[in-house]
Amino acid sequence: MKKIKVPSGSPFEDAIGFSRGVRAGNYISISGTAPIAENGKTEGVGDPAKQARRCFEIIKRALEKVEANLTDVIRTRILLKRIKDWEKVAEVHAEYFRVIKPATSVFEVANFINPDWLIEIEVDAYVSEQ
Repeated sequence: MKKIKVPSGSPFEDAIGFSRGVRAGNYISISGTAPIAENGKTEGVGDPAKQARRCFEIIKRALEKVEANLTDVIRTRILLKRIKDWEKVAEVHAEYFRVIKPATSVFEVANFINPDWLIEIEVDAYVSEQ
C-alpha cells in the first residue's frame, strides 16, 4: 500500500520525526495540529476559538494535499489545555462539522510544547472508493 506524507512545516517536524498527515490507501490521519500562524508564531494567543479555527484551516489544507476534504473526516480529537474552553471550541467545530458529524472526543491535557497553545486537534478521514 502506497503512503503519501504531507509535511507539516512545523519547526518540530524533524526534531520529533512526524508528518502533518499520512494517507495510506483510503485512510488518512492528521497529526495533532496546533494553532501556528504562517509566520511561525501562535495565532490567537489567549483565544481558544481563534486557535481552533486556525487548527481546522491547517487540517483542511493538509487533507486537500492528499485529495480529501472535511466531508471525509470520520473522527476528530480535540485536546484542550483548559477544559472550560470546550464550548467556545465546540462552536467552531460545529462551523466545520455540523452536517458531517464525525465521531469526536474532547480531552483536557496538562500542557503543550508551546505554552501559548490552548488547543491541538487531530483528525482521521476515510476516502471512499471512486
